[in-house]
Amino acid sequence: MKLARFLISREGFISVLCYAITAVFSFLSFAPINLPFFVWLAPFGLFFVEKRNRGKWKKLIYHGFGFSILFYFVSFHWIYHMTTVFGGFDWYLAVPIFIGSAILLNFKFPVYLLLFSFLAKRVGKFFPIIASVSILFAEFFTPQVFPWYFGNVVAENQILAQNAEYASAYGLSAFLFFVSYYLFSLRKPKTFFRLLKKFLFRHKTFQKRFLFGGLSLVLVLVLFFGNGYYLFQKWSKVKPITERDVLIIQPNAPLEFRDGRNPAEEIRNLMTRIDSMAERELKGNSVDLVVLPESGVPFFTTHDTEVTRYSRIYWHQFESLMAILSLRHGTNVFYNELDADLNKEALPGRISRRDVRMYNSSVVMNPNGERRNSYQKVFLLIFGEYMPFEWMYALSGQTGQFAPGTNLNLIPYYEPRKTPSSQIKELHFEDTMTMGPAGVREYYSKEKVDEKQIGSFLPLICYEVIISEFVRKFEGDPDFIVNVTNDKWYGNSVESYQHHTLGRLRAIEFRKWIVRSTNSGTSVFTDHLGRNIDNDFTPIETTAVIRKKVQVIPGEMTFYRLYGNLLSYLYMGIVGLVFFFYAKGNT
Repeated sequence: MKLARFLISREGFISVLCYAITAVFSFLSFAPINLPFFVWLAPFGLFFVEKRNRGKWKKLIYHGFGFSILFYFVSFHWIYHMTTVFGGFDWYLAVPIFIGSAILLNFKFPVYLLLFSFLAKRVGKFFPIIASVSILFAEFFTPQVFPWYFGNVVAENQILAQNAEYASAYGLSAFLFFVSYYLFSLRKPKTFFRLLKKFLFRHKTFQKRFLFGGLSLVLVLVLFFGNGYYLFQKWSKVKPITERDVLIIQPNAPLEFRDGRNPAEEIRNLMTRIDSMAERELKGNSVDLVVLPESGVPFFTTHDTEVTRYSRIYWHQFESLMAILSLRHGTNVFYNELDADLNKEALPGRISRRDVRMYNSSVVMNPNGERRNSYQKVFLLIFGEYMPFEWMYALSGQTGQFAPGTNLNLIPYYEPRKTPSSQIKELHFEDTMTMGPAGVREYYSKEKVDEKQIGSFLPLICYEVIISEFVRKFEGDPDFIVNVTNDKWYGNSVESYQHHTLGRLRAIEFRKWIVRSTNSGTSVFTDHLGRNIDNDFTPIETTAVIRKKVQVIPGEMTFYRLYGNLLSYLYMGIVGLVFFFYAKGNT
């Protein structure tokens, strides 16, 4: 009742309007709509609510939760779809999970309002700096599953995006709030003309403040736009060491079979589809690397071990088809699979189901059809690949119980065969019914080439690509980044575009191209300047292929790879110390 009275009151109407300004303007600025003008106005709702409730700590917390829920409802509505489809929860459980995650995973809004109000009361001036350091602190130190920062929206501007090489999305968030607060303070024409009048009539004290504020704004704008322009020009002129021809196959594999379809028939159709798509694109025109997405062939593995056979996830036809693709076209094939091993507590010589650990894994098969290095996903997706509490697994039969990987090595790939296959009759998926992996390799034994590594790439599965602090833990100098994902869990929504846009900054931080391979869209190639090549996105919820020449940019440890978020920490530390001594000296 109290909430209802508040919502129909004038204060409630104004508050909800402020929530909507921040939520809707952020959504309009972000992919796939991409109207970047609105991002500079998006923080206005936060500024207005804080100003009306300064020092009213309890109200600020409630308002922060209001921002959280409406922001999630507008921009991240697809999480409800994920909870019901990926997690398998009924609606009456999915709704509270959605609202709970909106509050918990957007805790940055109440933290931002509280910190801004606290500093505003203690310092009493320098509000643009207070706004920028508050959002930086809130984005750094609050929990998130899908790390979304206001700086990701700013990065839709190609010049400003280049600053991510030094400051990642965090620095762009601080820049946005610094500039936006200046715009907020001049939002009323009457205020602007009053300030101009004071300046023109030489009000000395005001002139000093006006000049200081104006110069600081100009300095920050010049710094970010100037540095962005310099970096854009610098990296545009860098010549690649070489190029790699890469083909992405988007097979639109099924998620599950609760609608009554025949699983065996659907999987056979999928394998035939992948086979024919590869044949059509590669016959007489091979590539260096073929990339299949996460869950491109769901439920199975090509890793033939006692554990995978016991778990009934090894399927010889899957391994045979991957070998056919690599041998028929003499190329590397990077694909996703399940994998399994035993935990440390397992008794020697004995396998039980409770001792089996499952992994979301991706592996490369060399041009000789031989399984080589694999990567197991490290960051697992809550409510999809694991539950936070053991008892929650009983609520959803759809949720997997995966173990996180520990290996952060790059994936090597090998020199492709330079000549087409000499076989009169090429093998296809239907041949795997009578011919196992060993038979496939024997059939193509005359096509075997010497294994010669020609490079390596950085493998990321699903939303790992949006976690900048995690990606920089990989050691070595990759030729490019490969992100395989399955966004089909989110239906025909904006999630796939948002997912890519959040991960796009890794291309700038590393100055490496990104190959994004999805199961059902959107697949795309992104260069080292963060540009989507030819703006060529595959459509959602359909089969597609996309092929580009990926440039291998000369190895260089960028500032972000070397030092991570050092600049953001320095900024928060220096501003914190200055405010502390300033407030202490004025008490």
